[in-house]
Amino acid sequence: MTKTFLKILLLRLLFITIGSAIAAFAIECVLIPRDVIDGGVVGISIMANYLTKLPLGLFLIVFNLPFVVMAFQKFGKTFVCLMLYGVIMLSVFSEIFLETGIVFSEDTFIAAVFGGIILGIGVGFVLKSNAALDGTEIMAIKLSKRYPFAVGEIVMFFNVFIFIAAGFIYGVDKAMYSAVTYFIAAKAIDLVLQGVNEAKSVFIMSPKYEEIGKGIMKNLDKSVTYLSAEGGYSGAKSKMVYCVITKIEIPKIKDIVSEIDSSAFIAIENVHEVDGKRYRKKSH
Repeated sequence: MTKTFLKILLLRLLFITIGSAIAAFAIECVLIPRDVIDGGVVGISIMANYLTKLPLGLFLIVFNLPFVVMAFQKFGKTFVCLMLYGVIMLSVFSEIFLETGIVFSEDTFIAAVFGGIILGIGVGFVLKSNAALDGTEIMAIKLSKRYPFAVGEIVMFFNVFIFIAAGFIYGVDKAMYSAVTYFIAAKAIDLVLQGVNEAKSVFIMSPKYEEIGKGIMKNLDKSVTYLSAEGGYSGAKSKMVYCVITKIEIPKIKDIVSEIDSSAFIAIENVHEVDGKRYRKKSH
């Protein structure tokens, strides 16, 4: 058990180190030379570095410390230690890349787009290793318990003020480029966390649920589950079909259902993470 835990911990530390290095490269060599920032603590740190000329790594650590303390109660000491390690690595690599003097591109648009992609990949590696480089979401989780807002809404609200501040410091154009970087980075993070074959959960309501289930198992080789259901208005009891598929299999499952029952109700939702042989068999 101890060896397994140690192996997992070492792998996490390795991916956090790699992710931090990638993120630091994006920040120091792609975004900062073109006066483009990201959202959250990273964005605030970049602006503080620009205004004071003090080391960026110093601000990354100092501004993240309050969130590290917040995370201790909510996520436990393992997450906090990994997050602290990630933030320190990000700060160290930022200073290393600063010394190299590398500039990825002289074009602001290219820097904003590819900076977002590279930064998102780096942050994604860290998040996948059960750590974080930015405490904004930790603050948002804390506030969402007190106020009737979702975590994503609070993060977005917080970042709006960051980009407004960036507009005063760097100019409106650079602030808009920064918003583009933030959006692209968020999509790149999702890609790293969810993979290219993003999973979808499918709920199908039909009196011909058994035929539909057999059709899915036969044509898609996917395992299905029959869930008990009851009509809200009619009170009629029935069953619905549940299964998990990949994004590219959506048209196929719609065809299968339509051939059996054209009036069937289908609901499709995003799934953030899936594991299991029956799902993975034809996902790759």
